[in-house]
This record gives sequence, C-alpha cells and structure tokens, in this order.
Amino acid sequence: MADQINFIEDFEKLAKRKMSPYNWGYYAAGAVGEDTVRENCEAFRRWRFRPKLLRNVSKVDISTTVLGSKIPFPICIGPVAYHGLASIEGEVATAKAAESLGVGMGMSIYSHRTMEEVAQEAPNCIRWCHIQVVENRNMMKHYVRRAEKAGFSGFIATIDQAVFGKRHHTTDDGETYEFSYQEPRNIAESIKHWKPNMNTVEAFLSYTNGSSEWESIDWLKSITNLPVLVKGILTEEMASEALEHNVDGILVSNHGGRQLGGTFSTIDSLPEVVKTVNGRCDVYFDGGIRKGTDIAKAIALGAKAVFIGRPVLWGLACGGENGARKVLEILRDEFTLAMQLLGVKTLQELQTTPNLVVHETRILSKF
Repeated sequence: MADQINFIEDFEKLAKRKMSPYNWGYYAAGAVGEDTVRENCEAFRRWRFRPKLLRNVSKVDISTTVLGSKIPFPICIGPVAYHGLASIEGEVATAKAAESLGVGMGMSIYSHRTMEEVAQEAPNCIRWCHIQVVENRNMMKHYVRRAEKAGFSGFIATIDQAVFGKRHHTTDDGETYEFSYQEPRNIAESIKHWKPNMNTVEAFLSYTNGSSEWESIDWLKSITNLPVLVKGILTEEMASEALEHNVDGILVSNHGGRQLGGTFSTIDSLPEVVKTVNGRCDVYFDGGIRKGTDIAKAIALGAKAVFIGRPVLWGLACGGENGARKVLEILRDEFTLAMQLLGVKTLQELQTTPNLVVHETRILSKF
C-alpha cells in the first residue's frame, strides 16, 4: 500500500489509522498545548517564493555533504526516538531505507535497536550518533566508544533537553494524556554497566538533571576525533556561543515542538542563525517539513541540508523499510521539481540567488 501513496499527508493519515492511539500519540505529542508543533508547519506558509523563470533547468544537481559525508540529495533522517513503535524492525528498517538511497541517518540515544545491530544490518548507511552529555562521563565515554567502533561518522549532540519537557497529545475525542518512556535498548547497553539493577529510563532520567553546560561539548570534542554537531540552536546568542566552542555544525531545531512550548518556529529562526554563523560552520535544519517546497525554503534561507522526523516514522508505520524509503523519495522528487520551477540548478544557486524566498510581510508591507 505504501508504494501507492504519493503525498506525505496521505502517509500521515494512513499511519494514524494503522498505529495504536498510544503509539500514534507518542509521535504526535508536543510540549503542553502543542502550539509549537503546529507552528513549525504553519510558519512555512508565510515564506513565499519569487521564482526566476526562463532558465535551463533540464538538469539539476542536488547533492551536498553533511559532516563530511557526500549525499545525493539534502534530506537526512533526524535522531527520532523509538522507531519500534511504528515497525517491528525499528531503526534497522529506517537505516536500510536511508542506505538504499545514499542518505544519512541520525540514530537516537532512545532507539529500540542498538547501534551495533544497525551497523550490522545496514553497514553502508551513513550514520550519526545522537548523544546527550550527562553527568556520568564514564557512561557517556562508553557510549562514544561504542559508536566509534560501530562505524558512526559523527555525533549529533542535543542541547535543548537539559531536563525532560512535559508532553501530551490531544486525542480525536478531545482527551489528553501523558506518556511514559519505553526501554531504549541503545543507551541501555551502556547504562547497564553502571546501574545494572535500575530501569534504563529511570537511570538516564536521573542523569538528565539540568547540570550540563557548554563545557560538556568541549569534553565530548576532547575524547573523539569525529565531528560534533549541536542540535537545538534557535537564536543568534546561542549560535555565537556554539561557535566559541568550535562545534562542527549547528542544527536549527526546537525538538519538534516537544520540549519548550512557545518558541519561534525553526524556519523563522533559521535566518538569524545563518546570519550569525556567516559560514564559520555548517548550518542544518529540522522542524515541520512536510513538502519539497518546505525543503527548498529552508535551503534558500541558508541550511546546507535538512533532517526529517515524523514523516519517516509515518512511512515506517505504513510499509516498514519500503514506506520509509518512499517518504524520502517523495520529498526528493518534490524538492527537485521545486528547484526547476524556481529556476535554479544547484543548491548553491538556490542559496545565493537574491530574494528567491522572502517573508510575506515584505510583500504585504508594500500595499
């Protein structure tokens, strides 16, 4: 059935029907009120195209690099937790989908499958290891060494989860409920060496106590030669601080609207961060992407590539590996078409053509 779906919104509808209300709710949930989840998607509508027409766009090049790895199109899979809620194969199926198309996958610390299993089942997949640096440095160093041994290409360090935000989801009948965390086998492989008799989630929550500071990123960079990307930057002040700590990349993200409610959408935050960074490190983007035109807007505003989360999980729920692959293919093809209709042939041209994407307030202010 997944092969017959041609739009991301149809994957969303089908996934909701196929998944249990609890599992669907875990993926859909946001910070209390869920306003930021909605805003991430809706904000794209306020950014408008000003296409440059009558250009030869019969061939376009949409390849790029992410943390030094070349990929054929600028769409990667973000480090989303618990793929096993969507498919019994979990992160293995997702990695195989990414591998088949040559794009990269961030593997969550809260994965149902371990790094070692994914490396064995999808050995040629470009993989980045999601990490949160918490107070037990010995445990985190064990986790880092596992990632290096398993052939991961870099680290995506989440910095916007000093403590866990309160999340809920409003069901179709208007009720709300909170979620408990399942056993994340990936981090369990490291935690068990220090707290063998404690539930993994409780153990990791005890470490996620708000004590982490920028020094933790310095420490992470000191124990590995792999690149470190920080995820959760939304402002010029935070971007400047990240640069001071010599990060290898910035991922503009508000955690899919699941941590702090009331932030700006990521697409509205992106230009501020890009301007501050000014080419001193790579800038990537996630949050609210549902169409190829969303990707075009993010890249035109300065992102080198985008990471997607929920849409891949919907594909996984609808058709496992094939469904996840189809989601990536739909977004790739829609993005390529958007490039052609905008009149640009390369990602560099998409980023450097003046005023190709502008906020609607610029246009409306003229009237």
